[in-house]
Amino acid sequence: MSITVKFFASLREQLGRGDDHVASQTGMTAAEVWARVANGLPIPPNTLIAVNMEYVKSNHPVQDGDEIAFFPPVTGG
Repeated sequence: MSITVKFFASLREQLGRGDDHVASQTGMTAAEVWARVANGLPIPPNTLIAVNMEYVKSNHPVQDGDEIAFFPPVTGG
């Protein structure tokens, strides 16, 4: 099985795609998923991460069938 990865807003533009898939491995974290799909780019500061629609920290473990989403920081005024 695999993990579905989604990118939103400026992250989508920066990476040139809106989604990807990663083969899951035991003990893989959200940060490790980013490292596999981001072509060597570090996670931008304050990036929001959600696993199965719940916000998590970058060290959160992911499993087969999970959906992980990366959102740039939200600003407003």
